[in-house]
Amino acid sequence: MIWYPYEQMKTMKIPYEIVDAQGVWLYTREGGMIDSVSSWWSVIHGYKHPALTKAIVEQAQRFSHVMLGGLTHEPVQKLAQKLAAWLPGDLDYCFFSDSGSVGVEVALKMALQYYVNRGELRRTKILALTHAYHGDTFKTMEAGDDADYHFILDVYGEKQDVIHIPAEIPALEDAFLRHHAQLNCLIVEPLLQGAGGMRMYDISFLERARELCYEYGVLLIFDEVATGFGRTGYRFVADRVLPDIIVLGKALTGGYIGHAVTVARQNVYAGFYDDDAAHALMHGPTFMGNALACSAALASITVFETEGYMEKIARIAEIIKREMEGFTDPRIREVRMMGACICIEVNEAETLAGYQEFARARGVFARPFLQYLYAMPPYTIGEKELVRVLDTMKAWFHRPQADADRRGALPEAAVFGAGVPGELQAQNG
Repeated sequence: MIWYPYEQMKTMKIPYEIVDAQGVWLYTREGGMIDSVSSWWSVIHGYKHPALTKAIVEQAQRFSHVMLGGLTHEPVQKLAQKLAAWLPGDLDYCFFSDSGSVGVEVALKMALQYYVNRGELRRTKILALTHAYHGDTFKTMEAGDDADYHFILDVYGEKQDVIHIPAEIPALEDAFLRHHAQLNCLIVEPLLQGAGGMRMYDISFLERARELCYEYGVLLIFDEVATGFGRTGYRFVADRVLPDIIVLGKALTGGYIGHAVTVARQNVYAGFYDDDAAHALMHGPTFMGNALACSAALASITVFETEGYMEKIARIAEIIKREMEGFTDPRIREVRMMGACICIEVNEAETLAGYQEFARARGVFARPFLQYLYAMPPYTIGEKELVRVLDTMKAWFHRPQADADRRGALPEAAVFGAGVPGELQAQNG
């Protein structure tokens, strides 16, 4: 039996069974639906992209995986070289892992050991943001600040080694003034806090954070697992403000295989490069540098570079703004937009009860959580498909009228036929 994520198994609804996927469409045996959330924000090229599929198949015909302990291979070497050239500044040193959460664990471990190696043993504290989400492994949960995900840590009592502040410059300056001698890092999801509620803040906060980290000798970590590869409208937020360590995942492989990378600047790497074996980073995920994942990542980056993805993202942002700016309802607290992300925050979580089924009936897959209704679509989405996603979000707040008009005025063929691969249409009769 499958134990599903973030679900009470006793009461969960039966999940949709996907039998095929193409472009931005997911297919059940009953028909298709637009994936409005890119499979947890990772499938930026859509499904079954020929370049990524080809890269994985060709690598599998050679070998799928070898450990990086005492071995190496061309795909991981090429990916490390590509990332070093592609990322800003001297973010050159790549430590691979198998998921974003583990990638953040590596970054936090790097930051702590960096100072231990220097003999600065008092620097045990992490500065992080309120509403932060960095993953579900234990240190990332500690760095996080969301009771809905991390309440289990309450059994340990008050956190001793993490300080949380709002993304506001006065709070940031005060935290550095009071705690700088004990801090090893400041970790942030830059500009866009994902699972904490799609919260958005101004880049001036990050600019001031960079200044303070330099001033007080604290490492700045960007968790760009969700924000990287264009989601905020920037290729990476690190292009605007340079961190000491950046963590990438999700879209790193175009969402085709789980993989992540923690990339450090030269000063961080130098803190471990020593004749003393005890100064080595003693970490090694089994599937780090997986050859299939590295091949997929190289293909994904090539597609991103050569197929005008920043222009695609700008067009998505333009359409979202055109369709959603000024949209309101008494049940809505705020509508937030940034890059290829739109979030409607409602006052009460109950307002969104039933939305997933409502969207499914209109040919859209959505996964609202708590009081947040959002879309983060693949960058390959067409205008008509994106407008359908946004219209569905708006229709939810006008649903008595929409329900009277045959639940959204979409003919059945638009949901349960159009765009379905031929073999599935044949199966569905």
